[in-house]
Amino acid sequence: MAARAMPLTSKGKPEKPAKKSPSTQKAAPPTPAKTPSKELRSSPKLPSPVKEIPRASQDQKLREGFPIVGIGASAGGLEAFEEFFTQMPPNSGLAFVVVSHQSPDHTSLLPGLLQKCTSMPVLEVSDGLAVKPNTVYISLAGKNLALLNGALQLMEPASQDRLHLHLPIDYFFRSLAEDQKHRAIGIILSGTGSDGTLGLKAIKGEAGMTMAQEPQSAKYTGMPQSAIGTGIIDYVCSPAQMSEQILGYIRGPYLAPLPSSLDQKGDAGQFLDKIFVLLRNRTNNDFSLYKTNTIRRRIERRMNVHQIETPKQYLLYLLANPHELDALFQEILIGVTSFFRDPVAFEVLAAQGLPGLLDAKPDGAPVRVWVPGCATGEEAYSLAILLGEYMTQRKVRFQVQIFGTDLDAQAIGVARKAVFPAGIANDVTPERLERFFIKEDSNYRVKKDIRDLVIFAEHNLLADPPFTKLDLLSCRNLLIYIEARTQRRLFPLFNYALKESGLLFLGSSETIGEFEAGLFETVDRMGKLYRGKAGPTYRPTMEGFPISQITGWRGSSIGEDRALPSPASSIPDLIETMLLE
Repeated sequence: MAARAMPLTSKGKPEKPAKKSPSTQKAAPPTPAKTPSKELRSSPKLPSPVKEIPRASQDQKLREGFPIVGIGASAGGLEAFEEFFTQMPPNSGLAFVVVSHQSPDHTSLLPGLLQKCTSMPVLEVSDGLAVKPNTVYISLAGKNLALLNGALQLMEPASQDRLHLHLPIDYFFRSLAEDQKHRAIGIILSGTGSDGTLGLKAIKGEAGMTMAQEPQSAKYTGMPQSAIGTGIIDYVCSPAQMSEQILGYIRGPYLAPLPSSLDQKGDAGQFLDKIFVLLRNRTNNDFSLYKTNTIRRRIERRMNVHQIETPKQYLLYLLANPHELDALFQEILIGVTSFFRDPVAFEVLAAQGLPGLLDAKPDGAPVRVWVPGCATGEEAYSLAILLGEYMTQRKVRFQVQIFGTDLDAQAIGVARKAVFPAGIANDVTPERLERFFIKEDSNYRVKKDIRDLVIFAEHNLLADPPFTKLDLLSCRNLLIYIEARTQRRLFPLFNYALKESGLLFLGSSETIGEFEAGLFETVDRMGKLYRGKAGPTYRPTMEGFPISQITGWRGSSIGEDRALPSPASSIPDLIETMLLE
């Protein structure tokens, strides 16, 4: 059946194809539509597929697992699938999981249609099916699909209503990222809406690889454009060109079980130091205080994207292409974030933390919250929602100020817009979606009363003066990227920034360690919630931290906590300088 006669079905009314937008990138011309036919032979003629991979190379890849490729599409996706699998060699050593928007009311013809495009086995997913290389798996309509230890699990979707959309691509991509980590590959093809965008962010957060169909070659551009708009896509090309990029990527050293070129003694440290110098010159941020292994893996991934094999070659590439430093900067800062991440921890904060913190406050009292490393703002808005719910339940109104800060200006820009893909419906309850968000096309916008509680600004936790007089400091899943010696400097700073009995909220893999006895006491160990302790006057110092190049805040509402033009070496000195000014 030709692509036009057998589109992938989805719920709702069919939409008209989007107009083709001009592109400066070189891509294959859009495939013309064909006359309907009962046979797949009427599909457009495609270039010859990439040659098969030698057996020795495949065997080497399989020694420690193999990459799993998740492919998502909606309207217009059949033709894109056909182009993709016609070009993919049957012995690539990869496994492919196809997730599409199909109506559960109709029998899917997709397995039979794709089988005509490839000699790989094409199987419909069954519960508990172990994923094997050189095989294509097709998801079932009306079901969510998860991956656990390399086996596919069929999951019932949440109850369907007008707010809680069925978003199977996001669901599977997130599971793929959690299960396969850096071996996950996510691809978004033609479709409407934004399903898959948040899933790709999860894959990138685990250092996997991401691709999107070039909009000019897609019949429906909504999904590809939504993914590309995040700035996290490694390759943008037509489906026919994807196999060449994927095969080049998996042949690189990043996925190989052999030692990395950055593991060589002596050269690795010097190479990283040179990268840190270039990044500092380009971004005014010093990454030498971050965990070396984390930085190294991010650099290795960028080398693999460009199919560069040696550190020396990559250093020369950076010198010749300064824009790659911007891409590397974004790569290092990418973290996994979502609304109400670790829901149990947020339940502990709502049930135990906020009542003890706020019950004694009078109506109209100020409440100050700081979220360093806020990324695109989901956590800051989650805290604003919790505070909004608390004030409604207690029938009080506090003067809430939530400061969301991050190194990444691009992420701060996204946070300020407060517009998020429809995939947040997997993290936010229908009741909260109804109360705190406005549906806009395929996105959700945070309502104004919640937006007004949050102020976003660029800020370097390791260099800029901290916020003070805080009731709550939420620093979640940031410390895991920072060296232990640097963490030891931060906890006294956190204690100083908090009011007496203020709360410190950490991520699920983080702990206060040696500072539990002196600076903090545990409110809930599983929820990673701690209370600051009053005691001797600590003098937290910023000695050893790089001096920030940030000269001021954007906006006047931050008031006394604005960064100073000439940062001093310790917190008391900073206060003295501020008072003198």
